Amino acid sequence: MIENEQTADLNIAGDRLHLQGDCERCFGLCCVALPFAASTDFANQKDAGQPCTNLQSDFRCGVHTQLRQIGFRGCTVYDCFGAGQKVSQITFGGQDWRNAPESAKQMFEVFPLMQQLQELMWYLTEALHVHTTEELHRELVNLLAETERLTRLSPELLAKLDVAAHRAAVNIRLLQTSESVREKALQQLPVTKGRRKSYGRGADLIGAKLKGADLQANNLRGAYLIAADLRGADLRKADLIGADFRDTDLRGADLSDSLFLTQFQVNAAKGDTHTKLPAHLRRPAHWSSNEMSK
Repeated sequence: MIENEQTADLNIAGDRLHLQGDCERCFGLCCVALPFAASTDFANQKDAGQPCTNLQSDFRCGVHTQLRQIGFRGCTVYDCFGAGQKVSQITFGGQDWRNAPESAKQMFEVFPLMQQLQELMWYLTEALHVHTTEELHRELVNLLAETERLTRLSPELLAKLDVAAHRAAVNIRLLQTSESVREKALQQLPVTKGRRKSYGRGADLIGAKLKGADLQANNLRGAYLIAADLRGADLRKADLIGADFRDTDLRGADLSDSLFLTQFQVNAAKGDTHTKLPAHLRRPAHWSSNEMSK
């Protein structure tokens, strides 16, 4: 594929700003539509469709700057991939659920479906920014365009959409992308003894001691990395789609070139100023600025 054609295809993917939450353009949907249970992440329980007691009349959080201190850590982790503003401003044309209560139930039902579609667009956008075969590249472009089309369906059609089936179709191409990229990366890695670790999809690494581990080009899809020690670990070209990073210690780790990492995952982990992230992800405000622990 010639360079100008590649550039044109990447323009379809565009930047990722529309795939990040914009609370200023949302009607507080994550604070209403989603349920949460009293836990270490949430100070109390809330049912789906019930507004959080901290949600103000302007759809802003009244305790936004204190969330982690008062027991709402889960709110600081969550990212809707831009579903909130899309449902608010496009699906429902800027009409909020307070002024149009008859639309509230449908709006809250559509929101989590939209989040799944926006998440798929995030992965497809990333896949389009890595080197793949021409045929796979075109498949990714078509899937991204189709997913975008689905996000613009009417509320009625969105509610009936089989998102699971579409996700399965997208996942086939994402997996092909991952295998292609990781295979090429592995071929370029020097042969080492002892330091390099190899794990598979869905690996149970809860609390694992992997400080300084070489995890380059690993398939860590859906891996359980809860509270794992990954300080100083090398996760470049590792497939991290769906990996659980809750309380994972990423201080000093290198994720700069990892595959399919999301802001949601980063927010759930622990890190510091030495943690290397992909350029399109933000360093969470709650991350430590201290040196990596020895």
